[in-house]
Amino acid sequence: MRYSLILFLLFSSALCSFATEIADAMNSYRADKSAIERLLGNNRSDEYYKRIDKLYADWLLYLEKQDYKKLSQDGKVDYHIFKNYLQKEKYFHLQAYDEYKEVKYVADFASSLYQFNENRRRAIQPKPKEISKVFSDAEEAVTALTKNIGKSTAFNSWQTAELASEVISALRNSTDNAYKFYFDYDPEFSWWTKTPYEKLAKALKSYEEALKMHYDKTKAIDDGSGIIGKPIGREALEKEFAFEYIPYTPEELIAEGKKQYAWCEAEMIKASQKLGFGKDWKKALEHTKDKYLPAGEWPEEVGKLAVEAVDYLEKNDLLTIPETAKETWRMVMISQEAQKLNPFFLGGESIWISYPTSGMTHTEKMMSLRGNNPHFSRATVHHELIPGHHLQQYMNARHYPHRNNFGTAFWVEGWPLYWEFTLYERGYPRNEEDKIGMLFWRMHRAARIIFSLEYHLGNMTPQQCIDFLVDKVGHERFNAEAEVRRSFTSRYGPLYQLAYMTGGLQVMALKKECVDSGKMTLKQFNDTFIRQNNMPIELLRTKMLNIDLPKDYKSNWKFLAEHKRP
Repeated sequence: MRYSLILFLLFSSALCSFATEIADAMNSYRADKSAIERLLGNNRSDEYYKRIDKLYADWLLYLEKQDYKKLSQDGKVDYHIFKNYLQKEKYFHLQAYDEYKEVKYVADFASSLYQFNENRRRAIQPKPKEISKVFSDAEEAVTALTKNIGKSTAFNSWQTAELASEVISALRNSTDNAYKFYFDYDPEFSWWTKTPYEKLAKALKSYEEALKMHYDKTKAIDDGSGIIGKPIGREALEKEFAFEYIPYTPEELIAEGKKQYAWCEAEMIKASQKLGFGKDWKKALEHTKDKYLPAGEWPEEVGKLAVEAVDYLEKNDLLTIPETAKETWRMVMISQEAQKLNPFFLGGESIWISYPTSGMTHTEKMMSLRGNNPHFSRATVHHELIPGHHLQQYMNARHYPHRNNFGTAFWVEGWPLYWEFTLYERGYPRNEEDKIGMLFWRMHRAARIIFSLEYHLGNMTPQQCIDFLVDKVGHERFNAEAEVRRSFTSRYGPLYQLAYMTGGLQVMALKKECVDSGKMTLKQFNDTFIRQNNMPIELLRTKMLNIDLPKDYKSNWKFLAEHKRP
């Protein structure tokens, strides 16, 4: 007990000291990158790619010059957070640059436009008559390119076509900004360029739209789902794992996902039997879905679920929750269009709520109602607010804030999943329907590991993923389609969906090492974890357990072996 108290006091003292030897560099890098992006604006040009690559190289060189042995433990942690982040960003940035090089020829006509845009940034006085001709010549070239686009070889994929379209979109936007800088403020410029520019802007927009549709439709196979993604393959997955400090193969994680699913299904059957549905847990699931609330009553119920979670945490002394954090969260209703990508909740300082709108069909309304019933939401409201994403964001703004934006989805989603595991174990479900609701989401997280990896390995199509969620987890089909569309066509990275449960298992394994061993109390663990800010959880483990962190540290934490089942 005395050891635990001393350890906690040391951690508490560390929490009050947020600056490390690397903190200023991390803040400076972020400010530098933001300034460069504001300057260049266009992220589809050789100038942009080369300048950002130099930024990564410069800061990696800065780190290499540090006297690593003299850094504090927190300084060493920051060194690895920053270095890993830069290496990851540089690697994928160069990949993006290579992809850009394959399509940049679509703007071969635009050298004079790029020069005009660059001159504007440096406030070089334009020669209006010459710029008028630049606009006119570019418009003629773009019109011809658009007219003849059907005669050129189609792009191999819709992603490549979209990238080519974005090259022109970026050019159009930067040219528009430069034009508006001079127009009306330079009368001679306005007189010479107004009509040529308007024709050019229209031509560029048409060219941009034509490029977006100029791909080989026979290679963009729609399996019936309407979702056409791009599996990244084994090599890219393994590279992603390395940057995320996940020392496992895709097959090992798929096996873990199946094991977690099997445990959930066994628990589902127990709850189903108590409700009188025997081993047919899907009937119990349908029974639970039918306990939805009318649309007008739902937001108030969400508010009650949020307050109830906070009350439970405080009553059981599990976590320190600042009063302002409890005060400052808000609600937003998700639009009908947005629910096509997210049919449930989104969270942070605002909890975004999915529920039926008047424009939905009857079937869509019923699927939204049933998929967002109070028992399902018992796990997801606290996931989005407190102790989940809202509290994370609140703490990140106040504790080691220089680490914010240098982290990982495994920390962002792993912490709320850890609480889903913990609260279930502690008897937070009030009845069997609550258990089924919480288990539904746990099954869903396990399924995400399986279907997302199988998809990126080329073993499942989007339609098969949808059917998997409907058949194995019990999703409403509309919601399953939205989940798969979100997974493979939005801005989420390829590991994001598996990061939920995998990150949760990491936090549970770390809790076992810190709390079950007697080194810390559960509240000490929770308070310390949430105040360290976002980073790969394996690096956080070295801080919390005071593990030696050499300069050449490589991922070696086999957290699945540490914790077989939550």
